[in-house]
Amino acid sequence: MDEELNNNVPENMENEEEFDNIITLNDEDGNEIQFEFLDLIEYEGEEYVVLLPTDEEDDAGEVLILKLEDTDSEEEESYVSVDDEEILNKVFEIFKEKFKDEFNFVEE
Repeated sequence: MDEELNNNVPENMENEEEFDNIITLNDEDGNEIQFEFLDLIEYEGEEYVVLLPTDEEDDAGEVLILKLEDTDSEEEESYVSVDDEEILNKVFEIFKEKFKDEFNFVEE
């Protein structure tokens, strides 16, 4: 009986899950860019998001790390770029350790 129920799951359910973690950000020129949300990392009391561009042509496999900033609205989140190379490296190291079994990281 359980096997029958599993077969009745709509095919598009898998696709819906794929798009749950897509966020759209605007670049400095106002262009919308879609990213896959990979993780939220806490480091030294701050929160950072790790994003992967969904456009395959953009820096193949390179992630973007942005700092999450509080806003007055609970529905909106604000992300700011991180200029401190040391913080970026630390956050990325935490991310790599967390996902070492899920992603194949390439050292440059």
